[in-house]
Amino acid sequence: MEFIMITVDFRRNRMDNQNNNNKPRNNRQGWSVIIITTLLAIFVVMGLYSLMQDKNPQEISYYKFLKMVDDGKVDKVKISSSRIYITLKDGVSVKEELDDDDTAQSSTDSATNENSTLQEAQDLADDLAKQLGVSESDMENTKEPDYYTGIVNDDSLPERLYNAGVDYEQEIPDTMSSIIFEMFVTVILPIVLLMILFNFLMKRMTKGGGMMGIGKSNAKVYVEKETGVTFQDVAGEDEAKESLQEVVDFLHNPGKYTGIGAKLPKGALLVGPPGTGKTLLAKAVAGEAKVPFFSLSGSAFVEMYVGVGASRVRDLFKQAQQMAPCIVFIDEIDAIGKSRDTAMGGGNDEREQTLNQLLAEMDGFDTNKGLLLLAATNRPEVLDPALLRPGRFDRRIIVDKPDLKGRVEILKVHSKDVKMDETVDLEAIALATSGAVGSDLANMINEAAINAVKHGRQVVSQKDLFEAVEVVLVGKEKKDRIMSNEERRIVSYHEVGHALVSALQKDAEPVQKITIVPRTMGALGYVMQTPEEEKFLNTKKELEAMLVGALAGRAAEEIVFETVTTGASNDIEQATKIARAMITQYGMSEKFGLIGLESVQHRYLDGRAVMNCGEATAAEIDKEVMEMLKKAYDEAKSLLTENREALDKIAAFLIEKETITGKEFMKIFREVKGIPEPDESQEKKEDRIVMKPTEDAEVDNTDATEDAEAKKPDAIEE
Repeated sequence: MEFIMITVDFRRNRMDNQNNNNKPRNNRQGWSVIIITTLLAIFVVMGLYSLMQDKNPQEISYYKFLKMVDDGKVDKVKISSSRIYITLKDGVSVKEELDDDDTAQSSTDSATNENSTLQEAQDLADDLAKQLGVSESDMENTKEPDYYTGIVNDDSLPERLYNAGVDYEQEIPDTMSSIIFEMFVTVILPIVLLMILFNFLMKRMTKGGGMMGIGKSNAKVYVEKETGVTFQDVAGEDEAKESLQEVVDFLHNPGKYTGIGAKLPKGALLVGPPGTGKTLLAKAVAGEAKVPFFSLSGSAFVEMYVGVGASRVRDLFKQAQQMAPCIVFIDEIDAIGKSRDTAMGGGNDEREQTLNQLLAEMDGFDTNKGLLLLAATNRPEVLDPALLRPGRFDRRIIVDKPDLKGRVEILKVHSKDVKMDETVDLEAIALATSGAVGSDLANMINEAAINAVKHGRQVVSQKDLFEAVEVVLVGKEKKDRIMSNEERRIVSYHEVGHALVSALQKDAEPVQKITIVPRTMGALGYVMQTPEEEKFLNTKKELEAMLVGALAGRAAEEIVFETVTTGASNDIEQATKIARAMITQYGMSEKFGLIGLESVQHRYLDGRAVMNCGEATAAEIDKEVMEMLKKAYDEAKSLLTENREALDKIAAFLIEKETITGKEFMKIFREVKGIPEPDESQEKKEDRIVMKPTEDAEVDNTDATEDAEAKKPDAIEE
């Protein structure tokens, strides 16, 4: 803090000194203004005098010229290479001479007015000339010709002028000098001025980075704590923070590590799904390291011109080495670091040159100077192997989706500035958001605060948080969508079928909420299930229970209405994914055994599965999937048929209320089955999962949640 204050004071003093040093410059500028003003005044005087003299001579005929010479009206004649310039004697009116030859262009009255105007201009010019000290002889010498005529081959002209007492002179042309001067003025001087102007503009546009600045790195530089983010602002990624804290400590205390022979890692690669906080971690490193921090995106190196990316890499590392110790962070490095194998999307000359230059720069800089390269990506499988080897990116830091503890910590970080009441249970929210990343949780907290303000409350409640979870996952309620009574019955039985089968199965997750209120993402209803605890593995029985639960909605439709609808499309999709994964990835099929038939690509993005078998085997897999789904469907129909009374009663209650909680659902189920209510100790365990009693009274149509068809795979599995 003391160092910062000193820096500020130093800058202020330097600015004051600069202002003081600018005073002589201001004086010089004042003298320049005076000189320029004086010159302009002289030019104005000369212009007025030239106007008085009518400096643009008029053309007359050669005959008229000879007549004026014979009449003794010509004072001076100047013969050039192409013209004869004629100056009349004092007292001879130019206008009168034109009138005598019938060449006048105006009337006598206008001539008189013009003569008076010229006389006034002459008087004004004489006054200004006296004030500036211009003599009359100088004024006479500057008198311009009145007329001009063309050159005629007349050998008697000199004698005629001599006899008339006319002062005449012959202009001796200097051809070479005139040509050189004319060329200098018309050609060389404009080119020089254009070059100076072009050079000035290029310097302003490039600012030292080549043509149009395309070869200069546009990295944003953070110095000291400018990012405003520290490790305290990052939660749920303890392992990643620990790895980066070691790097920061190395920058602060290099002697502690070099003394034992350790070297600073050249680079660290942050890998993880979108929204897990990779960029936030990099900014936290900048805030903790208190060293210059260069931040830019991988796409900033890519241009349409080949070689520009490599030039920007060179410029970036040149700047970084000048400011070492420092940290360079490249976000989305897969934009320039893709494998040079054409099968992986390589083969681009510009990208390959940029990558080659990056590899060369990473090999070239000295780690003892304290230069560290950080990079982030969610596609590590497409990066070039040469980029990932030790000595370049020495560490691969996994920034994965947070677990239950991590989600609770993230919710605490994002809710520290949000006013919340005593009903808020962040652990319950964390349990309900399995598979959510940091950005999702931050968005949920913000949506809950907005919802509280919308309803006129000063604090956020648990009800607002659960509603925010639903809004983030599947959107808002569609209050303008009105379903018919028949459609409401179908959707109600469909959702109750999901919930009832889940309650009847031992390995299924408990029901949180059931709703038949449509959502903006296409769901007509939803059954929300929340696990009792965090799970990292799923048994075969749990996966089979998921299959039965996913197909239970379709089974309820067939049992009650003796037909089926399109509402089970997403259920079928989810069930097919689970069954296929059980066969091809988890080895849970007796027919295929432990063979791996699929591999997952883009694990941190969409997690797409790619088949690793032939067409014949793929056809056999499809048959096995169909058999597994048929078995699960038959089991769901059997369970619902045996519990038809509970199905009808709960569905009727749901049609009336539109939204019911898990506690209400289980109460009706126990009444029908004759099961006694659990004691208080067991109910307390459920209160951690289900909404608290204070929220039960507030449940209305706005509490509707997502449809089971729109449920995330993570939520189903965990």
